[in-house]
Amino acid sequence: MDAALEKRQVQRAYELWAPAYDFIFDWIFAPGRAAALKHLDVNRQHSVLEVGIGTGLNLPLYPATCRLTGIDLSQEMLDKAVERVQTLVMPHVTLKVMDATSMDFADDEFDRAIATYTISAVPDPVAVLREMRRVVKPGGTIIILNHFRSERRVTGLFEDFVAPLCTRLGWKSNLAMTPLLERVGLTPELVKTVNMFNGWRLVKCVNGK
Repeated sequence: MDAALEKRQVQRAYELWAPAYDFIFDWIFAPGRAAALKHLDVNRQHSVLEVGIGTGLNLPLYPATCRLTGIDLSQEMLDKAVERVQTLVMPHVTLKVMDATSMDFADDEFDRAIATYTISAVPDPVAVLREMRRVVKPGGTIIILNHFRSERRVTGLFEDFVAPLCTRLGWKSNLAMTPLLERVGLTPELVKTVNMFNGWRLVKCVNGK
């Protein structure tokens, strides 16, 4: 699929999801979010980038004084995140509409970066992870929380089968974890299964440049 066409398809999908996103996704994926933020290990000195911040469901899990920058492709999602920032009174949060494959940030700008339920929902996950590596300092932490293609043969084949439908809904059901990480030069320090049926993986990496 043409990258520009897929990008527009993702934007349209999440514009449609935005009104009901919190209701559908909050409680189902909350355990994974909590685990991801725990392993991100943020304190008030850290500068943090969240890629695909969406409606800001992770915001209550950060320290209130955290220096956080959140980006998303969908303005409709970010509008809800802005409301959440105001409610939580988080003065050091910056929200920007931005394409994660080409970030408007300097090299080594952040101490930490996190992407929860995002990498399988972007048109070019390799480019996004390379950008995350670029903007995170050497030795900084990168957390990826995502559904990846199952290593079980039957489940993996089913995920391949439903992939065209899932792409129309805005995410990839059969994104393979190991080849992806190898292509961007990330070595997992921790891989942990989370959420219902252990269907999602929390991946913690140290950015070794």
